[in-house]
Amino acid sequence: MTLSALLRTTSRLGPTAVWRARRAASTLSSDGPAVHKSLDSILIANRGEIALRVGRTAAQHGIRVTTLYTDPDSKAQHALSSPYAFNLGSVAAYLDGDRIIEIAKREGCQGIHPGYGFLSENSAFAKKCTEAGLVFIGPPWKAIEDMGDKSQSKNIMTAAGVPCVPGYHGENQDPNFLEAEADRIQYPVLIKAVKGGGGKGMRIARAKAEFQAQLQSAKSEAKSSFGDDHVLVEKYITTPRHIEVQVFADKHGNCVALGERDCSIQRRHQKILEESPAPHLPDATRKDIWAKARSAALAVGYEGAGTVEFIFDNDSGEFFFMEMNTRLQVEHPVTEMVTGQDLVHWQIKVAEGAHLPLTQDEVEAYMATRGHAIEARIYAENPNQGFIPDSGTLLHVRTPAATEDVRIDAGFVAGDEVSAHYDPMIAKLIVRGATREEAIRKLAAALEEYEIAGPITNIEFLKTICRSPDFISGDVETGYIDKHREELFTRKAIDPEVLAQVALACLQRDSSLASRPPASVEGSAIGFGPGYQAHQISFADLTPGVETDSQHDVRILQTGDHTYNVTVRDQVFEQVVSHDNLNSNVVTSFFPHTRLDTTVIRDGDTIIAFQQGTQYRLTVPPAKWMEKALGMKDVKNSVLAPMPCKVLRVEVAAGDTVEKDQPLVVIESMKMETVIRSPHRGVIAKVVHQKGDQCKSGTPLVEFAEDGSSG
Repeated sequence: MTLSALLRTTSRLGPTAVWRARRAASTLSSDGPAVHKSLDSILIANRGEIALRVGRTAAQHGIRVTTLYTDPDSKAQHALSSPYAFNLGSVAAYLDGDRIIEIAKREGCQGIHPGYGFLSENSAFAKKCTEAGLVFIGPPWKAIEDMGDKSQSKNIMTAAGVPCVPGYHGENQDPNFLEAEADRIQYPVLIKAVKGGGGKGMRIARAKAEFQAQLQSAKSEAKSSFGDDHVLVEKYITTPRHIEVQVFADKHGNCVALGERDCSIQRRHQKILEESPAPHLPDATRKDIWAKARSAALAVGYEGAGTVEFIFDNDSGEFFFMEMNTRLQVEHPVTEMVTGQDLVHWQIKVAEGAHLPLTQDEVEAYMATRGHAIEARIYAENPNQGFIPDSGTLLHVRTPAATEDVRIDAGFVAGDEVSAHYDPMIAKLIVRGATREEAIRKLAAALEEYEIAGPITNIEFLKTICRSPDFISGDVETGYIDKHREELFTRKAIDPEVLAQVALACLQRDSSLASRPPASVEGSAIGFGPGYQAHQISFADLTPGVETDSQHDVRILQTGDHTYNVTVRDQVFEQVVSHDNLNSNVVTSFFPHTRLDTTVIRDGDTIIAFQQGTQYRLTVPPAKWMEKALGMKDVKNSVLAPMPCKVLRVEVAAGDTVEKDQPLVVIESMKMETVIRSPHRGVIAKVVHQKGDQCKSGTPLVEFAEDGSSG
């Protein structure tokens, strides 16, 4: 009997009957053992914080861990976390399933934990693990295959009675046919990679005129990320929330829902804040969405941890199945906080053949006492430049203190390199409170204690969201950031005390940064006795949301061993007592009105300062004579690469006249496509880099003619 016939036959019965049919089909197509003994040794086929996270649980239960790394990750924390660590070689080698299985067998590992990303949802890899006699700590390969295909998953969900978004999920990939389907569905529509995930291969077409361009972009990114450019087209819900349910199933037909998570705060279709429970969700809807998620898991003969993702329509109150992630999610700590359970341990026990530790009633009893949890993803990225990824060395890291209610899952420490080759997530900050309001307050306070210098991060942006009134009230949707753009991207001017502290730190650490100011600001000319030397230090402001050409001059007159008079703008701070602790990078100053502790980190000409929970970025601009002496090129007429990248497509040629926001170049970094658009109307003088070129951050991509004509 075919799978579709099995589903038609059992869909009129309960979800458990569907599960039995699916398990029968999966078992018949598997060569692996049906029952497993306790796991004593596992290999973690992943990197970063998830590899460390899995390793912690394994160590707590006496399980030996083998880790993997690539050349760029040779000094990464996960590579150093186990004495059993093996180099896979090149950047993309985390995808080399055959090599990974070979290492696992050679090292006597009994199972493989795939983490998330990479091979975690690769059904062929899961099947090979089973055939090799290794326990794949995840769902059956057949469930991964069915749920990984967005079209097939929609068919299975429809048969199981799980509501789906209207759309086209078929095989016909002709662009004109897909456009006709979009016309039928009516705009706006969502174009989504069939094999997609993590927001990759996903584009919104809001009108017919932009459908083909968005289709091409989605297909290109899908091909690059998943090796398959097949897409589906669905109705785009205009005020959606992203609500997902954590499900867990064992090998004995038991399945529970461990609550839901609201993941509506997103950028580039990727989550940055997740919370549980979802705010303002009616209890009846909450229980219904749990039931539908369990039905979805049982419909595919599921085992282990999985997440059933739904689109919730804020306008109608309806919800629709979106996809099922057949793995542990990045945001699983949120569920762990509100259930008090270790989901990685659950994964291992299920893989060993054990029953689920709790029933549905017991899960709900735990959740009734655990309050509310929120997770913030800490990324190396620049929110003010479209959240483009950043990379580089972590020069300074200070984290909040971990407590029962504050948890940090990090993959990096100070001195580590955030590689341009992989996902730019640095850490996850998870907090719990008795109520949602308390959890938000705890998150905001923890973020103020979080300091990272080196790559630009999204920490300041996350703080802004925590202060946003609509977020605090729970009025969220996936378009939240765009809807609140003016509020979220507005920053106040830098305080004079910040500039004073940074200038004092610079003067005490490197007096060469200071210049002798004009005579009118020295000695007795500004009210001080002779014999003291005044200095002037100038900074340009790089703080996100502030004009980068704003310059600040700080004048300092030293009046004693550790006392200074400091002038910022028109404000004078007299007899400031300042000490610089070089061991902690903290300068402590006693102003007439307050004491301030400021962390000041120098990275070349860039200065990163942390004061009273806020980060500031400044630069010491080179003198004009130095620019000429060093032959520094004027790039004001160039469009620069915003990050290390590969050029995928060039959309213009020398001599073209382009309009503001017209696409110039399409680049790829960390498997994400970014369209570089024209900042103004003008004439292209030169296309500096062509398709396939690798570019460093700050490299000119396109040059404009200064006089409006091509050169």
